Amino acid sequence: MKNKFNLVALISGLLFGLGLSISQMVDRNRVIGFLDVTGNWDPTLIFVLGGAVGVTVISFRYVLPMKKPFFSDKFYLPTSKDIDLPLILGAGIFGIGWGLSGYCPGPAVTSLVQASINPFIFLCAFLVGSFGLKYWQNNQ
Repeated sequence: MKNKFNLVALISGLLFGLGLSISQMVDRNRVIGFLDVTGNWDPTLIFVLGGAVGVTVISFRYVLPMKKPFFSDKFYLPTSKDIDLPLILGAGIFGIGWGLSGYCPGPAVTSLVQASINPFIFLCAFLVGSFGLKYWQNNQ
């Protein structure tokens, strides 16, 4: 069972990375151009967004009624529906970081194969921030 899970995780990760590369989500200049709606806006990534929403809308209609996933005992879905300050701050920080760097975690990992320093710097800052928050939360 664990080998099947790992194989599905590997195939899913490779497919996700391939999709990020084909859609040019790993090109930080294209992402920044898409996010620059008041300047030199590049609308091409709207098709990536539309494709992702379309696949999600269609697939969730079939997946969510299932009693359990294929390789797990249960679904792990969020239980909280609260919109609180940590959620708003986290989303804001994520958006600011994405807008400034042109990366979010998935494309940054995929971009490491380009041998550029930019995704490496982003991932280091991301890890420092993530572990720093965990440390701060555990010591309050």
